[in-house]
Amino acid sequence: MTDPATKTVKAPRKTAAKAAAKSGQVARKLVKAAQTVGDDSPVDNFPKGRRAQAGEVRKAAILKAALAVFARQGLDGASVEAIAQAAGISKANLLYYHPSKEALYVAVLEQGLSLWLAPLSRFTAEEDPADAIAALIGAKLAMSRDHPEVSRLFALEMLRGAPLLKPVLAGPLRAVFDAKCAVIGAWIDGGKLGRVDPPHLIFSIWALTQHYADFAAQVRALAGKSLSDKAFMDETQEALTALVLDGVRPR
Repeated sequence: MTDPATKTVKAPRKTAAKAAAKSGQVARKLVKAAQTVGDDSPVDNFPKGRRAQAGEVRKAAILKAALAVFARQGLDGASVEAIAQAAGISKANLLYYHPSKEALYVAVLEQGLSLWLAPLSRFTAEEDPADAIAALIGAKLAMSRDHPEVSRLFALEMLRGAPLLKPVLAGPLRAVFDAKCAVIGAWIDGGKLGRVDPPHLIFSIWALTQHYADFAAQVRALAGKSLSDKAFMDETQEALTALVLDGVRPR
């Protein structure tokens, strides 16, 4: 007979493998969302029933509330209860649409990716560089004004080491980034821009514009205004555009 003391302890189930598989599924989902930026969505010409409409309104309210809570507290600090309360629904109702906090976090990131990638993907080599750069600055400032929580959420995700967004950073975002660096390089080679470093130009535009979302409290405290003030928005866009363009003009 086997001595009870010498019984082999069974190894725990492959939790790590399951976690890795789940992480891979999340990554693929986010990459797919990023790759569809700019695609035309199919038009639904069929009227929805009252129940379906109510469901769409509820899902939108959940995502909006989740974005606000995650942008303030991050994934680890946020709770399903707080998000449900912010959305004005029960926890059970929220979990009907999103089975876990992590699933809801992924849904919020997925929704934000189109906003995050769209402004950079718009300009082309055929455009006048001054017009294209000014449009990029305007679009990013408008995003900081209208969707500051998206910028803050991505900032928090970067501070976490981007565990969920790494596949997006290395894939779709890198592809867009490299393509636009090539556009800037073509402008430089054509004598339309000064000898600037394309990646650092894009980084600088992101930093300048997203500052007004990520550090909105500081801007309001020091300037006494925010981008929601149209005059301040126009002033900011004009100042940043002049600052960037003066640095990249051919000399």
